[in-house]
Amino acid sequence: MIYDVIVVGGGVSGLMAAIEAKTSTNKVAIITKGNIFKSNSSMACGGINAVLDESDSEKIQSHIDDTYNSSKYLANLENITYMCKRANKIISKLELYGVDFDKDEDGNILQRPFGGGKHNRTCYVKDKTGSAITQALIKQAKQLGITFLVNTFVLNLSVHKNKISGVIALRRVDSNVLVYPAKAVVLAGGGYAGIFRGNSTNAQDYTGDLIAVCLRAKLALKDMEFIQFHPTGIEKTNYLVTEAARAEGGYLINEDNERFVNELETRDKLAKAIVEQQQKNKKVYIDLRHLGLEKIQQKLPSLYNAAFNQVGVDISKELLQIKPVAHYSMGGVEVTNMVESKIKGLFICGEMANTQIHGANRLGGNSLLESTVFGELAGQKALTYSIDNSFEIINYNNVIKDIEMIDYIFSSDSSKNFNAIRISLGNCMYENVGIIRDELSLIKAFDYIKYLRTQSYSLHCINKEKRNNVELSSILELRNALEISEAIILSANLRKESRGSHFRKDFPTLNEKYNKHILISEFQKGFFKLEFEEDDFWSKIRKLIINKK
Repeated sequence: MIYDVIVVGGGVSGLMAAIEAKTSTNKVAIITKGNIFKSNSSMACGGINAVLDESDSEKIQSHIDDTYNSSKYLANLENITYMCKRANKIISKLELYGVDFDKDEDGNILQRPFGGGKHNRTCYVKDKTGSAITQALIKQAKQLGITFLVNTFVLNLSVHKNKISGVIALRRVDSNVLVYPAKAVVLAGGGYAGIFRGNSTNAQDYTGDLIAVCLRAKLALKDMEFIQFHPTGIEKTNYLVTEAARAEGGYLINEDNERFVNELETRDKLAKAIVEQQQKNKKVYIDLRHLGLEKIQQKLPSLYNAAFNQVGVDISKELLQIKPVAHYSMGGVEVTNMVESKIKGLFICGEMANTQIHGANRLGGNSLLESTVFGELAGQKALTYSIDNSFEIINYNNVIKDIEMIDYIFSSDSSKNFNAIRISLGNCMYENVGIIRDELSLIKAFDYIKYLRTQSYSLHCINKEKRNNVELSSILELRNALEISEAIILSANLRKESRGSHFRKDFPTLNEKYNKHILISEFQKGFFKLEFEEDDFWSKIRKLIINKK
């Protein structure tokens, strides 16, 4: 089947893109690696930022300022301004699609405070906002007649003369490699925090697969060293303790019953403060007991159930032990004009895109907003491109290479345990490339990941059954995770300062010399090129004006 527009990724960004790209006469498909309900978007609990009164220029400017300040001056003000001014229209559109935001008795949308924000601007649906938005968008997409190609693993892009011609994918149900031609493609495949397996809110298969696909397509990545560690995950299970818990009045305390930090600080500062307590061998808890059972069940029902079911803690009566966990990746694929790649007809949005919104640290409540705003824009641009352009040639030699790669993975036996390698990778990244880093830890991690990457190409499926072979997907994900891990480590080593989520104990302060982005590309398998992005003349003028303000 051929499509006018293919969207890869079933989170809110991909869903928004597909909805915007669909007309009554064209064909649009959404490709998802798993089932349609599984995405990071659906696990985003706390809310979505928006100034609902579009005439309130002061509060909109405050949202812009909070976002820029949280980024530690590595964001693009024009992009932030577009997002913040578009926010109220996005909320209206989501309501039209069926998202039932919590409201007061007069029918006005309620908004809660979030860390790093000067005003209450976070709209929410209890503590399951992302899930509510995702389900509404899936329903809308189905009503419009968008095709869902589930359990389909994208392996590579098909490109002809720097124009997109489709995607090459593994159909997981039978392990066949297929090519899906398209006039335009939108990639919205999420981030790479799942690489930190065992210490992440992300599922273990969120390994930056499409970011690795873009690397192989010779696209550059930007800001890969910036990974946000959410300060509050359940200590034993990594389940996300939503920022809404602190927004509703929860306290962070240590085992001495001391509050040691402002609970509504930005996430980078909170995560570091908690680690400092842990380094003193002190356990850290979130205390919600003073909120009372009624408020907890009204505002935080998902957290109440998760804490009780997962670790047997009644948060209305007991403390819940927490720890920082890898949660969100600010880095991603370089884009221009907010969603455009250097390959014509290929648009990128969501967590996998570096839209220059979050910089060194994302403001809580901005992830769902960024995903919806730029998903909408990517879909609109993909539609326009598909109308103005024809299908490009598919190079089937590249398809054959992917078929041979899959055949090779099935062709022999392996004595190595790829699951153990995956766990080892997660532990190595958390211990050496986590919240606190230095040159020695980064070199140690790089050497080990380089070794693992060489081993990964000798892995084979023990189970030779081609129907829904989980081992095959795991091996492919491991290869992608290792490729992305190298990019993270190299970028982190080059940035010899501390900024936002990137803290180097050997360079503990922010250095204005590094007020610029790091680009990394893979010009040959295993060989990377790193460079600082230099500002053009007008960017320098804008930054000079901002600094004077």
